[in-house]
Amino acid sequence: MKILLAEDDPYLGELIVHMLKKKGVDKVDWVEEGEDAYDYALASFYDVVILDWMLPNGDGVDICKRLRKKGYSGAILMLTAKDAVQDRVEGLEAGADDYLVKPFEIDELMARLKALSRRTFVPIQEETIQFKDFVLNRTSHTLHRGDKEIFLTPREFQLLDMLLQNKGRVLSRETLFDRIWGYDADVSMKTIDATVKLLRKKLDADIIQTVRGVGYKIEE
Repeated sequence: MKILLAEDDPYLGELIVHMLKKKGVDKVDWVEEGEDAYDYALASFYDVVILDWMLPNGDGVDICKRLRKKGYSGAILMLTAKDAVQDRVEGLEAGADDYLVKPFEIDELMARLKALSRRTFVPIQEETIQFKDFVLNRTSHTLHRGDKEIFLTPREFQLLDMLLQNKGRVLSRETLFDRIWGYDADVSMKTIDATVKLLRKKLDADIIQTVRGVGYKIEE
């Protein structure tokens, strides 16, 4: 399973991440603000997005509503200390698939995550992305320009895929680093810049733009 956790309590967030990984969850991305949760959810596919009700810079209910309005079809689980029926109804009406009241046992959380991940949630991703004369195929992990195949490393492919999925949006270097290498990877942030440089050389086209002091983007 691949999980996105949005929890602003540092102690609880770290504990949940630790326990989920201990229970065998493959990857857990943890953010502490609502806007970050929104950006992460749209930038990649997750089996389940866990949203805390109270988040800075956009609460969980608001983020859930915005994701559904944007067409996000992945599973969303709300975490909250609120136990009133009306609160549960509000969370579900916002588009959440399930609701868990704090405090909770990690085994109950895991059971709910497994149940949600077994449902059919189709990621908003096409098998291929066409951009200008490039065709990126996610199934075969290949990139073609016309009849010519351009050979990419796995990291180069992931980087281009993320930028193409988010055409017109600036992706920060931190987001790219976390999503592709992982925040605990034993490499420096300069690895992103080096990968972009190599990717540009292989593409032989000026499509990846640098946004100074922020990150990179591909214009629509």
